[in-house]
Amino acid sequence: MSIDPFTLEVIRNGLSAIAEEMSLVVMRSARSPLLREAGDLSSALTDRDGLLIAQGQDIPMHMGVMSFTVQEFLKIVPRDRLKPGDVWLLNLPQVGGNHLPDVKAIRPVFSGDRIVAFAVSLAHWADVGGAAPGSYYAAAYDAWQEGLRIPPLRIVTAEGPDEEKLAMVLANVRGPEERRGDILAQVAATRAADRRFAEMFARYGADEVERAFAALHDRAERQMRAAIAALPDGVYDGEDFMDDDGHGGAPTAVRVTMTIRGEEAVLDFSASDDAVPGPINTTRFITAASVYYVMKAVCGPEIQPSAGCYRPLTIVTRPGSILDAPADKPVVGGNHETAQRVADAVFLAFAKFAPEKLSAGGPTTAGLLIFGGHREDGTWTTFYEVHGGGEGARADRDGMPAIRAHMANVMGTPAEVVEAEYPIRVERQEILRGTGGKGRHTGGDGLRRVYRARVDGLTLTTMCERMVVPPYGLEGGEAGAPYRLTLVRADGIETALPGKTNLRIAKGDRVIADSSGGGGYGKI
Repeated sequence: MSIDPFTLEVIRNGLSAIAEEMSLVVMRSARSPLLREAGDLSSALTDRDGLLIAQGQDIPMHMGVMSFTVQEFLKIVPRDRLKPGDVWLLNLPQVGGNHLPDVKAIRPVFSGDRIVAFAVSLAHWADVGGAAPGSYYAAAYDAWQEGLRIPPLRIVTAEGPDEEKLAMVLANVRGPEERRGDILAQVAATRAADRRFAEMFARYGADEVERAFAALHDRAERQMRAAIAALPDGVYDGEDFMDDDGHGGAPTAVRVTMTIRGEEAVLDFSASDDAVPGPINTTRFITAASVYYVMKAVCGPEIQPSAGCYRPLTIVTRPGSILDAPADKPVVGGNHETAQRVADAVFLAFAKFAPEKLSAGGPTTAGLLIFGGHREDGTWTTFYEVHGGGEGARADRDGMPAIRAHMANVMGTPAEVVEAEYPIRVERQEILRGTGGKGRHTGGDGLRRVYRARVDGLTLTTMCERMVVPPYGLEGGEAGAPYRLTLVRADGIETALPGKTNLRIAKGDRVIADSSGGGGYGKI
């Protein structure tokens, strides 16, 4: 039975509004500035089988991963175990995941006694335990050093939170009260979705809403097939490199062969390098998420993100490679560093026949700094901050300065919030003029931010790329300036920091983050 196209459009927009409301609930009620200010979170809705039907305007890498999360969850937790009021937590990379700090809260949505949908709230916790504050351990060589591993765990029922399970989780993370607040914010977001679905069911009927799910999948598939059919058939290669193997070794390659035939595309990453010792490995889910982002951005930005949108795509990874790593490998940086290399490799494949659709290389790294330790009053704190850089230039314009690009969509934390919440002073923030690559159109400029420690004994973690392999130019444009990190001790001694490290800093020490410039486009 078909659904009226006007009703379909109202339901489609209603679903998107539910996902957006979920994200706002987390931002307004979470305890950590990482969620309240930076917005390192995402929201998604799926149908009863775990197939994506709507998402918030959040973070592409999260959204692609959540295309798989509920499907993998249902392989472990059958539907007959799920009850109204349930909320389950999980962060295992093997269960439709990416890295341990990104914790998913899953609520089944019922109509009567049957499941119709799922609401998923993903939030990056500022700490999930492990060897280093902030749960990024640069020297990690196995997955267990990266923090608490949560298999599907029911933490809320219709009676309320399961305090024993929450106590187990909170005993294994730093800043437990902040983490508790963040968990409850995620629970509240899924509860808001449950209420909105109930209103939708009351207005249209659950059967009509499920017909809308199916129609949205089918329409998105038709639109993506038409968009792929408009591309020239052929085989196109793309290649990009991580700066190292995660432990300071040689650059590590991410390679794709993209085959376009008619209405379908196959993206084969089998030629990528093997899994590496350091924490830049990733999962096949993140690889797929990066592909989904690129294909939607290039081929159909207006298409409703849904499982149907991605049916014409086949993604091949090689088990044992950096993009489909063994379960015991560390993966924390792969989430936002290796994911970006996947996206750039696919963009470079598109550059072989459609450079005018693309930007040159940009700030495709989190540029991540984590400060951990105690405030002046003795309470624990973890400050997690990412840094934008210069956007790559395009065929018709220069790149913009100091923005985020592609797989990440996280905001910077305002200096006033940093100084109010953490034992850190933001001494300087400015555009780094002249760091964009030259070309017919010039790449955007990077950003400088200078932090000074106000207490002794803070830990500093870095997780950055584009320090060795800079953002690329297109069509003869020059590369942008690479990322740089500098530690200036209180006595004035300067040290260039590596992209991936853990160390301690003292009161008065300064950390300078100079983000990369964007690549130029076209010969001058």
